[in-house]
Amino acid sequence: MLSVQDRTIDPSIADAVFSCDLRKCKGACCTMPGPKGAPLLEQEVAEIEAAYPVIRKYLPEAHVQTIDERGLVERSGGETTTTCYNHRACVFVTYDGGIAKCAFETAFWKKEISWRKPISCHLFPIRIDRGFQDHLRYQSIPECADAVVRGRMEGVYLSDFLRDALTRLYGEGWYGEFAKACERQRTETLSKHQP
Repeated sequence: MLSVQDRTIDPSIADAVFSCDLRKCKGACCTMPGPKGAPLLEQEVAEIEAAYPVIRKYLPEAHVQTIDERGLVERSGGETTTTCYNHRACVFVTYDGGIAKCAFETAFWKKEISWRKPISCHLFPIRIDRGFQDHLRYQSIPECADAVVRGRMEGVYLSDFLRDALTRLYGEGWYGEFAKACERQRTETLSKHQP
């Protein structure tokens, strides 16, 4: 188990290669089947409420109707998540040429809002189990198989791919220590497999 400051990290994160290939996955992480959307931090609810009037224009009408009926977020069992449309897509999904994208991020890149998107979405496929200390784990799903292939071909490690998201959450100093810990882990892994 890796540890950086007061957070533990699944060692598989250090060795994983990953680089999203939206042309192939079509934004599958935003449209996964299930009753719950993206996990949210409590402070993100206010960000969503403030940004919604701006991003509403990007959403399919069916998603707007779902929000009108059920709200922007849902709370269950002590967990807050984005609302889902039809037990599948996050209601904040917008479609661009058949690819599911985040309406918040669309507005962010157009400089219409300053908040990018929920941190759990920005971090995917890393998930955080919160408790006495944060534990970061890699959630490998079949829909991201092409991202692993692309990461291997391009030599992009998951830890590098998620630099912006991890820095946004924990800061530059933490990320620097994390990157060094991942590099040490990869060196150790390589030395174990050498004859």
